[in-house]
Amino acid sequence: MYDSLVKPLLFRLDAEKAHHLVFDNLKRAYRLPGAAAALRGLYDFQHPNLERDVLGLRFRNPVGLAAGFDKNAELTDELGALGFGFVEIGTVTPRPQPGNPTPRLFRLPQDAALVNRMGFNNHGAEAAAARLRQRRNQHLIIGGNIGKNKDTPNELAAHDYVACVEALHEVVDYFVVNVSSPNTPGLRQLQEREPLIRLLQQVQERNQALPVPRPLLLKIAPDLTDTQLDDILLIARETNLSGLVATNTTISRAGLTTPEARVTALGAGGLSGRPLRRRATEVIRYLSQHSRGQLPIIGVGGIHSAADAREKLEAGACLLQLYTGFIYEGPGLVRSINSEMVKL
Repeated sequence: MYDSLVKPLLFRLDAEKAHHLVFDNLKRAYRLPGAAAALRGLYDFQHPNLERDVLGLRFRNPVGLAAGFDKNAELTDELGALGFGFVEIGTVTPRPQPGNPTPRLFRLPQDAALVNRMGFNNHGAEAAAARLRQRRNQHLIIGGNIGKNKDTPNELAAHDYVACVEALHEVVDYFVVNVSSPNTPGLRQLQEREPLIRLLQQVQERNQALPVPRPLLLKIAPDLTDTQLDDILLIARETNLSGLVATNTTISRAGLTTPEARVTALGAGGLSGRPLRRRATEVIRYLSQHSRGQLPIIGVGGIHSAADAREKLEAGACLLQLYTGFIYEGPGLVRSINSEMVKL
């Protein structure tokens, strides 16, 4: 039904408007009597073989929703009913911000891809924390993807990340430091060795001082060189990171089927979806091999099928995340992957 009815209707709308329409209708539907059970019956797939112990946490299945979809922790209960084993909210910043001017989200259907330059639009860390305190499903694992406000200079970035940790630590199960989005000016400069060490040390120091420190992960770009990936592994060890999320969106436009003029007309932004699959897998494999499998990796990028999911796991990922594949393939993708994973 998704491919034949829902998707064609949604794809007639502006991408961001379609996103909000899905949000609003899923919220309304979930309030109806029996709706939660109906969604679980359609999309949730549970089996003991799917459970994963990663980051000191027990995940009921390895398929999560990547950051960027539920930025403000508005749909965690509903998304849990769709079968996700965990949901990563955000990217959240300390203060609310509107993000970049619209339009800022675009589809490339010929490539099963998205281009976005959202710019960390969100309601702020305190608003997200308040919503998470009210959620019904307290067993669903929640990740907090955190960033800095656009007007915060890089030399003060650590203050923003620390503020997010302080606001969210009681209501999330792990944190992901996002310095790899291409849509906040200058943010990727924080991926350089010295700025990144300083940032992570300050965030980790505050995290470890909390009554219950949370696993702290770093989300990295797919555009890093092998030398930069080596630096990331050294930094992860030096700052006692719990793991990595590989990868964020790419600034590359190589190998697209969509006409170049159309791609150019869309302008800047991060590319996600099927074209990212191979590079994301390469990064995962490199990180896994060079860390000797000792550093947990959440694999994300171009997962549109159970075969894509298996590829990421075989490359060394411990857990998976969907975003663009969820948009293109629909909620049945989660069940499809989980039912296939039982056989591994």
